[in-house]
Parts: sequence; structure tokens; C-alpha cells
Amino acid sequence: MIPNALPYPVLSTLIFLPVAGAILLALVSRKQEGLIKALALVFTVADFAVSLPIFFNFDKTTAKMQFVELYNWIPAFHTQYFVGVDGISALFVLLSTLVTILCVLISWKSIRNKTKEFYMSILFLEGAMIGVFCSLDFLLFYLFWEAMLIPMYLLIGVWGGPNRLYAAIKFFLYTLVGSVLMLVGIVYLYNYAGTFNILALEKLNYPVAMQMWLFWAFFAAFAVKVPMFPVHTWLPDAHTEAPTAGSVILAAVLIKMGAYGFLRFSLPMFPQASRAMALPIMVLSVIAIIYGGIVCLAQTDLKRLIAYSSVSHMGFVTLGIFALNVQGLEGGILQMLNHGVVTGALFLCIGIIYDRTHTRQIADYGGVATVLPIYAAFFMLFTLAAIGLPGTNGFIGEFLIILGGFMASKLAGVFAATGIIIGAGYMLWLYQRVFFTGVNPKVSLLSDISGRELMAIAPMAILVFWIGLYPNALLSFMHPSVANLLTRMQPGAPGGLSAFTHFLKAVFA
Repeated sequence: MIPNALPYPVLSTLIFLPVAGAILLALVSRKQEGLIKALALVFTVADFAVSLPIFFNFDKTTAKMQFVELYNWIPAFHTQYFVGVDGISALFVLLSTLVTILCVLISWKSIRNKTKEFYMSILFLEGAMIGVFCSLDFLLFYLFWEAMLIPMYLLIGVWGGPNRLYAAIKFFLYTLVGSVLMLVGIVYLYNYAGTFNILALEKLNYPVAMQMWLFWAFFAAFAVKVPMFPVHTWLPDAHTEAPTAGSVILAAVLIKMGAYGFLRFSLPMFPQASRAMALPIMVLSVIAIIYGGIVCLAQTDLKRLIAYSSVSHMGFVTLGIFALNVQGLEGGILQMLNHGVVTGALFLCIGIIYDRTHTRQIADYGGVATVLPIYAAFFMLFTLAAIGLPGTNGFIGEFLIILGGFMASKLAGVFAATGIIIGAGYMLWLYQRVFFTGVNPKVSLLSDISGRELMAIAPMAILVFWIGLYPNALLSFMHPSVANLLTRMQPGAPGGLSAFTHFLKAVFA
């Protein structure tokens, strides 16, 4: 562990500054909407500014946790306020602080009722998201993990579309069931080891059968959050009904927490179970890649199409993680970030056009490139990034994942590669129907993107090129952490079908 070298507690500031902003908003009169929006923007920009020193002061030569803060919290239960980041979690903290600013900007005119409560929810959600990525104590992690549910439920259920209550309850129930099973696993670990310290628990060697049952307890929570096939059905409904800001946060950050859970807990704590279950999870990942892409071809709703594309793209992420090699793991982590940028940007773009037309039906568009050329150019950029065009950020992540997939299983690599072809098909077909063909009368009088909207999507466009042309800017952060993770994974142990068979014999012997 490397103590916090900065002159202030940077991680605690990142977690609690937006929470303080939400509390301050509670004291402002609802009638002062301009002040409410300004304060929300100020606090999110301030949080992003506070996060930048992490990027510039991070030591890329070590896998140790950095900027660590450790205080006794509840001594009777051996639990601590313990936060820190490594080369994996630091990148997601930065992504969270950036995305929240864009969500405030894009919601400036679209949210017209309960404005104060909306921005309070956004700020509370930001604090909880950062807390999840920073927590090194299991009890603290679980509190932040559950705290995310409340503001996200409100964003969907209060400010969502016509079927918002159905989508919000479905999201809540799916996530809660998985979280309860994870809580059982956390309590079992505490009873076994007498501590909630995540770093200490990672160093223990657990019996084979115990690893299996704990792996599945945690898998229930993480698979739902990703979401993996076949527990993905809450995601299209949540995305479709959520307001633009909710969809962006959900796509860019929240669904990454499932994959982050695999990296932070499942692989290092239960290495034998992870190796044994790698093959079944790779199969589910390939199914998600192909299934999600094919379902996209049948969609008539803009947001629903991008939602199903997330199922496909997150299939690439889990495939890379459970390929259990350097290329797959680094590709999976990078693609988590890339997906957050590209899919978040696509939802921002859909929100921009929806604010003008109040329809998400693809059939209601056509010829948008003629009427909104600047908007069309940005959407094309994000479309090309989504299909992995070389030079964009989507290419290097998918390339590393497929390379790692081939190394783990040539069949998995081949099937995953077909997902890229399907992805190109549905994204380009979507672009053709919306932006080309004849100009639909419903879009003929629309105005192009405003300065505020440009500020919301321009950072994502910059990241598409920056990561695409210089991926080592992010890969260099994760090299030591991934190497350390693979060391923990016992590379000499058997994998594939033989590991799965051996594991089942050990569990049921």
C-alpha cells in the first residue's frame, strides 16, 4: 500500500464532495432552478478537477494500492474506512467524474419537473459510484454498492418514460437479488477470516469447494450488473425508459461494476474456481455477443437498439476477462472504458435528437444528415468507434480481446469475431435509416446542436481519438495490476474443460 501523497484526502474528497453538493441542493428553494443547475454543474466540475491529480501523480510501476486512506470505523466488527485505487480502479474513478459532468449538461433543458431532486440524485449517485471503485473494506464496498440502487431507481422511476415504474422495479429486483447473494458470501468470508479487509482476504488460500460456492454467490451479483446472458433482460427496459442522464450513467459506469467485481474479487480471491468456470463463462460471453447483435437488427427504437448492443459489447468484456491471459484481461479492461465512452456518447446523441422530436422510433427519422450536419458527423464518429474502426478507441480493445480469446480457445475467438461483423451491420444500417434516405418532414425544421450540447459530446469525441491513437496512455496504468492478478491466478494450474471437470469432482466428492 502507498499512503496518500497529496496534501488532502483525495479519494474521500471525491466520494463526499458530490454528496455535500446534494445536501446543499436540498437547502435551495425549488423555484431557483437556475441556481440548482449551476450548483450541480459546479460540484461535478469540482469533483472532476479533484480527480485529475490521481491521473498525473499515479505511479505506473507498481500494482500496490495508491492514495490509501485507512481509519478505524467499527472496531467491534473489525471493519475500517479503507479506500485506495490501483491501475484498474483509478481509470474508472476518472471516467465516473467526467461522465457525471456531461449528464448535468445534457439534462439542462430536458428535465423540467422536480429539478432539485433530479440533480440531488445525480450527485448522490456519483459519490456512491466512486465509493464502489475505491473501497477496500467489504462492508464499505457493500454499502456503496447498495447506495447506488436508490438514486438510479429514482432516475428511472421518476424521470423516465411511460413504462418507467415497470423498468425501475425490474432493475431494482434483479440487482437486489444478486446483491443479497453477494452479501451472504461477504458474511461467510468474514466468519471464515474474521476481517472485511479486501486486501487481506485476497491473500488467503480457500478450500476448493468453498471457492466454488463463494464464486457463485459473487457471480450472481456481478453477472446481473454486467449484465450477462441470460440475466440481461432488465437492461433494455431500464435504458429505454430512463432519462438521457440515467442511460448515460448506466451504460458508461454502472454496468462496468459487474466486470470490475470479477477483476477485484472473483479472480484474485477464488482463482481455482475462476479457472474452472472460465470455459462456461466464455461460452455465455460468446452467446451474448452474437445474440445481442442479432436482436439489435430487429429493433425499431433507438435506445433499445443501443441497449442491446451493450449486451453484445459487454460479452466481449467478460470474454476477455475470463480468457485469463494478459491480452484478454487488458483488452477487457480497456473495452470497459471504451464502451463507457462510446455507448455513453451514443446515448447523449440520442438524447439530443429526442429533446427536439420526442420520439425514439427509427421510422420517424430520415435525412437527419441534411438538416443537422454537425450532429450527423459526431454520430458517425461514435458509430465507427462502436464497430471498432482502426484509429478509434473501439478497435484496440476488441483486437486485444479477440487475440486473448484465440489464445484461450480458437473457437471462442472465431465466434467472437463474427460479433464484430454483426455489429457493423446493425450500426451502419441504423445510421443509414436515421441520417440518409429522404428527409422526413418531422426532422426538416430541426436545429443543429447547441453550444451546451457540443460541450457534452466533444469530450467523448476527443477520447475516441486519443485512446484509439495512443492506447498506451491507459494500458500503462493497468500493466502491473494485470500482471499481479495473473500471478494470483496460478498460471500453472489446469484450465478449460479439464479444470471444470476436476473442480466438479472436488466439489461433489
